[in-house]
Order: sequence, then structure tokens, then C-alpha cells
Amino acid sequence: MGRLTGKVALVTGASQGIGKGIARGLGKEGAKVVLSARNAAKLDQVAADFNKESIEALAVPADVGDEGQVVALFAKTISHFGRLDVLFNNAGAFDGGPVESLSLEAWNRVIAACLTGAFLCTREAFKIMKPQGGGRIVNIGSISAQRARMHSAPYTSAKHGIWGLTQATALEGREHRIVVSCLHPGNVLVERRQQENLGGMKEDGAEPMMSVEELAEVAVHMATLPLHVNFLEAIVLPTTQSYIGRG
Repeated sequence: MGRLTGKVALVTGASQGIGKGIARGLGKEGAKVVLSARNAAKLDQVAADFNKESIEALAVPADVGDEGQVVALFAKTISHFGRLDVLFNNAGAFDGGPVESLSLEAWNRVIAACLTGAFLCTREAFKIMKPQGGGRIVNIGSISAQRARMHSAPYTSAKHGIWGLTQATALEGREHRIVVSCLHPGNVLVERRQQENLGGMKEDGAEPMMSVEELAEVAVHMATLPLHVNFLEAIVLPTTQSYIGRG
């Protein structure tokens, strides 16, 4: 038996990258996983692959920035599995550039995907977890929540907001055994970075990277702790990545 046998976990942004890796890690520990993302075809393929790996997976396409779709996502989760024990708010988007040339559309797109979506999903999770007697929510932040990079105003602002949302909801949830945490990744070698040839797992002139599986290992550990323990914040990054002292 895995550490999450009998539990139900929902992961947003699960069609690829970090979300897919975390969902697989949760499933390997015995969790039944609800996979959500906007791309229905990719999501269905991930669910099919997981089922072949003996991971019970349900694909529910949704745009987490849309309130109605989020409500429907959680309703389908309860209709299918009857409970929700773990939520990973992983969905996000990036856009940036010099602040004077940023469009409101770009700003709103990033805030909706990264921050509004996390709020909407957290709200629906609270509605389930309070009467259920508890649960765990992990928000995927970024080292950008603490160390800003140039030309990243929407993303940096959204990820700062994620850390604020984590603290506020951890406070609200603790008397109900709802544990809220934040995981801040550094550089992860997701599919996009592989396609762009941005480097491998060693120093080769490119930015240092860690694998999705290495990050997922930490995420799964956070998800498997007992509810009287909160791993409130984790910063996980390649040892040689510029972080301390970057600005």
C-alpha cells in the first residue's frame, strides 16, 4: 500500500510538465487522481497513460480562471470519487516584457491562470474539506515570489499573491484540519525547456535545471505528511542556480 492509498487528489495544469509529474507521483503512492487542464486531448492521453500504469485517473478539462468551470470541476470530482483529500494548485501562465509596453490582456491572463485560479480552486476545496474533516492544499509558487527578474511584472506579482493566499488560507483552514502549503520551484526541465534546448542537468553554459521527478518527490512528501504537520513553505532549486543574491 502506498502512503496515499484511499485518498483522492486533484492536480490542475496536469496535462504536462510539473503538474503531470506531481500527479504521477501521487498516483504511484496510491492516490486516485483527478487531472485538470485546458487541453482536453493532452489531458485524456495523460489519463490513459496513467491508467496503464495502474493509476486510477479521471480527466476533467477546465480553465481555472473561469468560475463556472472550476465549480463544475469540483462537482465532477465529488460525483466520481465522493471526496477530495489533496489539491495541487499548479495551473499557471507566463507573460512579461517592459512594464510600459505590457497589455492589460497579458496581465489579466497571467493573474487569472496563476492567482485567480488558485483562489477559485481553494474556495471549492474548502467547501468540501470543511465538512469532510480536513484535507491538504499545496500551491505551486515560484522563486519569483521572492526574487524578481526583469520584465516579469505579471508573473512575479501573481506568485507573490500565491504566497499571500497560502498564508491567509492556512490561517483560515487550520481549525478545520485544512493544511495549506506552498512549493516554490526553481528551474525545472519541463517539455518546453527541452524543446527550446535550454540545457540539461549539468553545467553546459545554460541555466542549471532539475528534473520534474526531483521536484515531484518533494511535492509528494508534502502531500503525505499527517494533517497535524504543515510543511508551510518549500524552496526547491538546482544548487547552482542563481537565487541567493540575484536581483
